[in-house]
Amino acid sequence: MQPGEFKILAINPGSTSTKMALYVNERPDFVKNIRHSDAEMAQFCGCPVLDQQQFRCAQIEAALREAGHSVRELHAVVGRGGLLPALASGTYVVNKEMLEELRLARRGEHAANLGAVLAYDLAQKAGIQAYVVDPVSVDEWPERARLSGSALLERQCLSHALNSKAVAKRYARECGERYESMRLIVAHLGSGISVSAHENGVMVDVTNSREEGAFSTERAGGVPAMQLVNLCFSGKYTQKQVEGLLFRDGGLYSYLGTKDLEEVERRIARGEAKAKTVFEAMVYQIAKEIGAMAPVLHGRVNAVLFTGGMAHSQHLVSALSEYVSWIAPIKVYPGEDELQALMEGALRVLRHEEQSKILAVGIKSCQV
Repeated sequence: MQPGEFKILAINPGSTSTKMALYVNERPDFVKNIRHSDAEMAQFCGCPVLDQQQFRCAQIEAALREAGHSVRELHAVVGRGGLLPALASGTYVVNKEMLEELRLARRGEHAANLGAVLAYDLAQKAGIQAYVVDPVSVDEWPERARLSGSALLERQCLSHALNSKAVAKRYARECGERYESMRLIVAHLGSGISVSAHENGVMVDVTNSREEGAFSTERAGGVPAMQLVNLCFSGKYTQKQVEGLLFRDGGLYSYLGTKDLEEVERRIARGEAKAKTVFEAMVYQIAKEIGAMAPVLHGRVNAVLFTGGMAHSQHLVSALSEYVSWIAPIKVYPGEDELQALMEGALRVLRHEEQSKILAVGIKSCQV
């Protein structure tokens, strides 16, 4: 190791995989996607997601050993943040309070909840610090953004904050500017779609893809409220079934029976009229959400950024650009390199470019 070099292990747990990467500063030294078979995951069926901690931790350590590495050589471990209480953007130290929040899972069970737990476990063995960066619960909204139209229903800020923030900061660096001085619209185009407005370093509004905004490959987005009420009280569906219809079986899948955008594009190329109509409707809805963020920034937008897995599609990017290129210049960052974003957050703290924060329930964050 050279002076000023830091070894960082980044961990991104998914429902059936654990993605990991060992970085030496910004350079990836070892990258692996550990896939968990149906048979392996069957033992955890019906259990809290944190029950997978020992199983996944052992696999991470085994992968490191096979590659000739050990947790003892690390300077930090960083995991994807899960469904935590609302907090400000930043890199957070994993502390006992955060672990307890994840154990209680007050905001729901999600594979991402394992990120902090796995990072903490491995960091403890190495005697180093564990972090999470920009969890999905990052909430920087002004109060006016929270009102839904009913005093009984408050808008909830849950989004692809990690990737959206990382892409916005990346674009600012490329421009030779500070993220804190820019006004950007970021469209994260994945299995869920988050369109966010960033003003002077703050994500001042964003669509929550679990319950609003454009439909995606599998999520229904915002649906007609009264029809949804009638559906819920029709007696045909349980609560879990309705949630599934909106969150896993909506969007492209609901109309076309596939969650594969490339398959939809192949159908369009073969002349399938329905596939073309559904694709165009999704583009139309995404464009409306991007357009809605322009007045949030008072019409002064430096750039519109496309990111996420669907941004690999030239067909989608081209169709969207036709709708929104008038707002500001467009830059595309295909994919969602969350491991890199995690590393960047931890590295900023190790280099003293940014102060780490701690989670305190009832308080969005405090620096340490």
